[in-house]
Amino acid sequence: MIPHNYTQIAVFEKEVCLGLTGCWSATKLWTGKYLEIDNFVVNPDYRSRGIGKLLTDYVEKKALDLNCSSIVLDAFTGNFGAHRFYYNQGYAPKGFHFVKILDEKKLTV
Repeated sequence: MIPHNYTQIAVFEKEVCLGLTGCWSATKLWTGKYLEIDNFVVNPDYRSRGIGKLLTDYVEKKALDLNCSSIVLDAFTGNFGAHRFYYNQGYAPKGFHFVKILDEKKLTV
């Protein structure tokens, strides 16, 4: 992933990883340069303690430093907790991310 401009950001307390996310910047016609959040996870034992906000605040600073126009992410349709969290952080749905699975054996999730 590193050759594709991917980086990971993590929040630790001593030896415990409280949360992490990956992100990368790219360019699309409709948005110009943007930062995409990927695999955003907060340890269930530490949710609702500001860890997610620390991560999104850091990602936003990174996007501004990279001169991005926007930040984008995908959240599964049934993940209502994530939807609520992202709404509270100022994110809003702009459209649908359609997927056509060509070979389920190649999926990593």
